[in-house]
Amino acid sequence: MSNFFSYIRDLFTALFRNLGDFFYTGIIKPWTFVGSDFSEYDAILRTYLDGFGIWGWMLFVLFLLIVVSIIGLLGYMLYLLIYRVVRIGRNDMTRSKMLAQIQSLNDQLYAAVMEKNEILKLKVGSLGINPNSSSLNPDGTSRDEENKVNDSMFPKLAMIDKKYQDYHPRVDSPDMDANISLEELSARFRLFAASQLGLYYETSMIRTVFAALGTSRLLILEGISGTGKTSLPYALGKFFQNDVQICSVQPSWRDRSELIGYYNEFTKKFNETDFLKAVYEATYREDNCIIILDEMNLARVEYYFAEFLSIMEMPDPSEWKVEVTNTPSADNPRHLENGKLLIPQNLWFFGTANNDDSTFTITDKVYDRAMSLQLNNKGVAFDAEFTEPVAITYNYLAQLYNEAQTNYPVSEVNLGRFAKLDTFVIAKFHIAFGNRIMKQLKRFVPNYVACGGTELEALDFIFSSKVLKKFSALNLAFLHEELKQLATELEKLFGKNTFKLSNQVIDDFIKMS
Repeated sequence: MSNFFSYIRDLFTALFRNLGDFFYTGIIKPWTFVGSDFSEYDAILRTYLDGFGIWGWMLFVLFLLIVVSIIGLLGYMLYLLIYRVVRIGRNDMTRSKMLAQIQSLNDQLYAAVMEKNEILKLKVGSLGINPNSSSLNPDGTSRDEENKVNDSMFPKLAMIDKKYQDYHPRVDSPDMDANISLEELSARFRLFAASQLGLYYETSMIRTVFAALGTSRLLILEGISGTGKTSLPYALGKFFQNDVQICSVQPSWRDRSELIGYYNEFTKKFNETDFLKAVYEATYREDNCIIILDEMNLARVEYYFAEFLSIMEMPDPSEWKVEVTNTPSADNPRHLENGKLLIPQNLWFFGTANNDDSTFTITDKVYDRAMSLQLNNKGVAFDAEFTEPVAITYNYLAQLYNEAQTNYPVSEVNLGRFAKLDTFVIAKFHIAFGNRIMKQLKRFVPNYVACGGTELEALDFIFSSKVLKKFSALNLAFLHEELKQLATELEKLFGKNTFKLSNQVIDDFIKMS
């Protein structure tokens, strides 16, 4: 075996000596040295070959494998380098050709438009009409106004301005519903959805929806497919006689421009989205408006909706302004002030969400600012008499919610019990309710009671949807006993079988653990 190490020593001594000679005289006689090198390597090998022994031969084979691997790796790296250089060069050529083709198509399009305009001028001139004179469209509208809309940087929003220029709110209309309570409103909607749309919802679910409308501007509907997540806000729009705008969220959404749109440098116009149009049109209306973000967690909600989440946290609604463009202009749509659009108070956002491998997890930042409702059961059909939709303004609905805060405030007894529950959850699970949740609790509970429910049912919903939802981030496998203690604490504080929703969630956690 010592012969092998002697072989290695002499081999590398000769190798490095010859490499030095090769680089020194490589330009003059490279191939002469390479040939003599191979002869010397063979001589060295034959000198020690017979004395290798078993271990020497094993090390020799291993040595050969290492050398071949190094040579192969160097060859592969050289191949990758050449391939990337060739591919980058090819891509640059392809990109240059595409840009040239695009420019050529733009030139052809411009020429075609100019030719079309000349032909139209000739046709108009043959009729004895001055092509530059102002005239009316067949419907009586001014062509100057139409041209102004088309030339606007926001043509779709300009059309909304034109649509509502002679609009008169129905506030004093005799067909408006008056003296309707929140309880009557929720009961009437349930009958309307069943009789006119064939949608069946439990009474408690409808009460929760109407109570949530007075608590947050963002409602998240979760559950399995086919339980009516999208149908519920759609039915609400029909009930309020103002159709909803459905915006399908795409997995590629990364920022606010997916919702608002962006300025196109090529067309010199703003690419207006349906979402922007719906928000802008809501600023003109006095009734209740809804936008659906369908499959909202196909992309990360906190990416594309972050600005709206932050804005709607501001205590002063007059500050709920989102910047649409940073180039204020006198030609901007009427309700864009200095390039900013005010989010109106009569607008709600409904997000539908599925929890599967194709979606992202909705973070606590989003859940804390929204009201989350679970729809996991298909509605059971029931007989419902034909019910008409309602005609109420946002101001009237807001008045009902304000009256609920005055007439049905949360009792001090239950607030004290909830404070004890907060202390227990912090001690056992290191999770706190937070001021935001308590603020929502104090708004939601009176609304729910005004809709015909009980205070304990409302508290149960808040605890299950706001607090227990945070438990999914815990390692439940090690909290089996603590979960049982939490169920016992709920029973001790609020009574047996009162927190049904929360107990069901806790039971599911215990099974998982």
